[in-house]
Amino acid sequence: MNESILISIKAQLGIQEEYTAFDQQLIMHINSVFMVLKQLGVGPTAGFTISDKTSVWHDFLPSDKNLEATKSYVGMRVRMLFDPPTTSIVAESMNRMINEFEWRLNSEAESEEVT
Repeated sequence: MNESILISIKAQLGIQEEYTAFDQQLIMHINSVFMVLKQLGVGPTAGFTISDKTSVWHDFLPSDKNLEATKSYVGMRVRMLFDPPTTSIVAESMNRMINEFEWRLNSEAESEEVT
């Protein structure tokens, strides 16, 4: 969980860490997804944003091992905003996966509130 949020999302998108031309656009999209996660009950209650590659996943989720899917979710949501699939079949499949992750992450966040 000590990996950089920005670098790990870039890796999911197939962008080399050294290539920084899209960093500001990716950061904007990542922060948008963090707002959605806050509304789902995942992450800090005060919200969370990043501004560069120094923010790590541990900053967002200090100890929630059951919420590891957050990384995949953020990656998929950012891909849909930054570089959406060109075929409707792939886009539909990704949207179904995103919806399932949202349901599961919300469910997990709610169950952690109860305990």
